[in-house]
Amino acid sequence: MKRIYVNEKWCLGCHLCEYNCAFSNSAETDMVKALKDVKINPRIKIEENGNVCFAVSCRHCDEPLCVQGCIMGALSIENGVILIDQDKCVGCCTCILMCPYGAIMPSDTGVMQKCELCVKNSDGVPACVNGCPNQAIVFEER
Repeated sequence: MKRIYVNEKWCLGCHLCEYNCAFSNSAETDMVKALKDVKINPRIKIEENGNVCFAVSCRHCDEPLCVQGCIMGALSIENGVILIDQDKCVGCCTCILMCPYGAIMPSDTGVMQKCELCVKNSDGVPACVNGCPNQAIVFEER
């Protein structure tokens, strides 16, 4: 299965992946209308440690602890992609505690959100990958 991988050597820490993610997951068709004067809440986060920048996003684990730990059954696996059913999620944060990568976070509405590889809103390539100016984020099988 294809997954998102980050080459830390090429990541500039520009946060464009975060903006592309937030736009892709908004209901807007215009990036300026979607993001201007708005605190973005992307499903991918850039972390910086000294001179090293890297993106944190869901790894879509083969045996995901988050899915096993979800008390409401809001997390499921579909074609290898871990998805969150926003209607079932009660915002208990158990999945946040279970994820070893820190890839799940609260959304603006209080329920959880995470990278879902843009399966519902793209042309098959996640928005963060398309928006990376340095090709530091790739979507490939390894």
